[in-house]
Amino acid sequence: MRPQNWGCSLYSKRIYVRNRAILEACREFSCQYCGVDDGTVVAAHSNQSRHGKGRGIKASDIYVAALCHSCHAQVDQGRMSRAAKLEMWEEAHRRTARLLKLCELWPDDEPLP
Repeated sequence: MRPQNWGCSLYSKRIYVRNRAILEACREFSCQYCGVDDGTVVAAHSNQSRHGKGRGIKASDIYVAALCHSCHAQVDQGRMSRAAKLEMWEEAHRRTARLLKLCELWPDDEPLP
């Protein structure tokens, strides 16, 4: 059962989880890729369609990585290969999910990546 603060919306037969607590918690973490803690860390949503990313819609809030401004820009607009961007985001996402689990913000019905 999902806690009351979980909001979901239905779009193209996919349920999108929206949770402000997850997004705010990410702002308190250091960058989960490079480790910097400079006040620019935000929840960087997945750019992958398998996570629900589409034109004009962000992936669910469980598919986020706590990334600093620089790493977030590299994942979204960097000149590295698509595979490198994916690997960078995936590593940060795994670390972020573990931290969210420790903070008791990760949904019980979702396996850790």
